[in-house]
Amino acid sequence: MPSLRLRLVIVFALVALSAAVAASGIAYWLTRDAVLTRAQTAALDDFRKTLGDHAGTLPPRPTCEQLQDAAVAMSRSTQNYEVLLIDRQRDGQRCAVTSSGAFSLDDVPPKLQRAVGERRKSSGEGKGAAYHLYWQRVAQGDTPYLLSGATVIGDGPTGYMRKSLEPERDDLTSLAWSLAIATGLALIGSVLLAQAAASTVLRPVQRLGEAARRLGEGKLDTRLKVSGTDELADLSRTFNATAAALEERVADLSAREQASRRFVADMSHELRTPLTAISAVTEVLEDEQENLDPMIEPAVQLVISETRRLNDLVENLMEVTRFDAGTARLVLDNVDVADQVTACIDARAWLDAVELDAERGIIARLDPRRLDVILANLIGNALKHGGSPVRVSVRTEECPEAHAETAEPGTGKLVIEVSDNGPGIPEEVLPHVFDRFYKASASRPRSEGSGLGLSIALENAHIHGGEITARNSPEGGAVFTLELPQDPSRLAAAAEEEGDDR
Repeated sequence: MPSLRLRLVIVFALVALSAAVAASGIAYWLTRDAVLTRAQTAALDDFRKTLGDHAGTLPPRPTCEQLQDAAVAMSRSTQNYEVLLIDRQRDGQRCAVTSSGAFSLDDVPPKLQRAVGERRKSSGEGKGAAYHLYWQRVAQGDTPYLLSGATVIGDGPTGYMRKSLEPERDDLTSLAWSLAIATGLALIGSVLLAQAAASTVLRPVQRLGEAARRLGEGKLDTRLKVSGTDELADLSRTFNATAAALEERVADLSAREQASRRFVADMSHELRTPLTAISAVTEVLEDEQENLDPMIEPAVQLVISETRRLNDLVENLMEVTRFDAGTARLVLDNVDVADQVTACIDARAWLDAVELDAERGIIARLDPRRLDVILANLIGNALKHGGSPVRVSVRTEECPEAHAETAEPGTGKLVIEVSDNGPGIPEEVLPHVFDRFYKASASRPRSEGSGLGLSIALENAHIHGGEITARNSPEGGAVFTLELPQDPSRLAAAAEEEGDDR
């Protein structure tokens, strides 16, 4: 699709060209008709007059010499035409003479000869005539001519006239070239005017487009300079008002979000102190659980489990606030992925419920703590909702373009798949499994999980420059796929520089 400027120029040029061609064509044909009509009328009127004047002086059945003298005398007219006279002599022979040797009866079209020689009935009472003056425009060679002929009433001679229209043709050719040049100049002028008009119209539109791009980049203080009272000025004012309202709204939402994050962080921090004391008490209660009264043992057990759940929730909330504040950082180390997965499973006593398909020697430069958090959440979620045995497979692949900017050159990507044998994830739940505090069953809001595990796992993958996806296997069960660059050093360095700038 051509640009708006080009379309405006093309439209202006086409309109100007159409108007110029139409005006030039009309002017040319009107001028041509006027020039030819004037030249033709003058020549025919003069020929009619001279033919009548000289034919009246000829005797009946004139000799060829007399006809020759009359033809020469008639050709001396100001119209500068050639004359051909034809008549019968006294001896009955036909005589045809011309004022110049270049004009003969062969140059007269047969149709014109028949019309000139045809005798018509007179209407009587002096009305009408037996013979009429006929004319025809012809081209002989490269020269246009006006041919005319008439027979003198009263058995007089027949005369033909040939007038060259070459001067009129040359004048019309000059006129045509002048009109063509004028059309070309009009076309050039229209293009220049179209450029000027397009610049006048498009300059504000370009400024508006640039301002919209800056606004889309987050520069909410972008404003346009408004001048004039036309539609573009009204559009600029509307843009400025919209940008101001958007800036105010975003500032308000940012302030609320910041206050919400600060509240969660402060709340989590403040809860740690009483939770530390409560945790110490629960540890004592757990050690003395066998000596407690059986009547209060269920209550003590509930306190212990809920305290642990609350402690995990506070830790998760603090981790989320660090991600939201952008203060989470990678502490990279060379990790044998198979050993890391084994350590994660062993620390949580999942060895009997998890099948590991990972070769030793797959080394990746990752943050071990954050990788452990990711694996614990994915495997724990599979055991809780999918059922054992849970299968964990580890492999490496070529680093795709999506991770090329975050990975070191020459490194691939690490792929860890966690699959279970459960019923799978409902299709309506699948898009929300990584949402915070999202639980598939709304009827069971009180569950052991907080709804933050998978979202925290996803954030830890993102900070490595990776991704986690969820899908249902055709054989049944859910499959979570973790993809990480084997060496996200570039991303860690960029995060450190950004943190220093802050």
